[in-house]
Amino acid sequence: MKKILVTGANGQLGKCIQDAVAEYPDLKFVFVSKDELDIENTEALLRFFNKNNFTHCINTAAYTNVEKAESDAEKAYAINAEAVKNLATICTERNVVLLHVSTDYVFDGKKNTAYLESDATNPINVYGASKLKGEKYIEEICDRYFILRTSWLYSQYGHNFLKTILNHAEAGKPLTITTEQTGTPTNANNLAEALLQIIAQDSTKYGVYHYSNSGKTTWYGFAEAILLGSKKLKDANLAKINHYRTFAARPAFSVLDNTKAHNNLKLNYIDWRESLQSLIKQVSI
Repeated sequence: MKKILVTGANGQLGKCIQDAVAEYPDLKFVFVSKDELDIENTEALLRFFNKNNFTHCINTAAYTNVEKAESDAEKAYAINAEAVKNLATICTERNVVLLHVSTDYVFDGKKNTAYLESDATNPINVYGASKLKGEKYIEEICDRYFILRTSWLYSQYGHNFLKTILNHAEAGKPLTITTEQTGTPTNANNLAEALLQIIAQDSTKYGVYHYSNSGKTTWYGFAEAILLGSKKLKDANLAKINHYRTFAARPAFSVLDNTKAHNNLKLNYIDWRESLQSLIKQVSI
């Protein structure tokens, strides 16, 4: 039986994976939060791997605060790069397949067509640069790995754009949302399912892949769709702005091309609007 370690289990993606495992009774999962297993602690990692005979590791642990990373670069690199390096080394030594989640922010956003895995990376903020360094470590160290770059992740869990918009609308707070950036909102439940499908199908087509929902929009378009789907658009104080000042630079265009993941891994991707509406209907957020 495959035995899968999932790090960062208390994050939104970790929780979505926990929700999805019921459909995979032939797989055994071990979920660990940062308090239970800090991936920055190499000795703790070694002890944990030595006690368990894992076949796969899904690493969802990450430093994801894009704004704070600009002033806390050392911590961002420690989690997103150096800890990933140690995890990659341990997985390689123990013949464990590593599945790692990365980001559209490894790109600079200067394209106007969807990014391919083969496109040149050029992150324009600390978060993107730290995630890219983690990717490079995996590529250098591992033979058996899947890096899945995703974008604009949201879910019913944690702190994310979906919940922020709904909370502000509920409280009657004004919402001023930028039209300056274009990307693809991605339901973390869909990404969780994709990760588990890769393991279940025993794929050996290792490498870097893009996985997001399909289609594209701006942050304003995303907010509008959230409010429309939750029937709060009429009462919401929603306004658009071209430029919204942020501490960290953001890529203006970061849509990902999912063709490689569809062809090689047989992963299906759902239109972002369809996936969003499905989540809003199914879950009380």
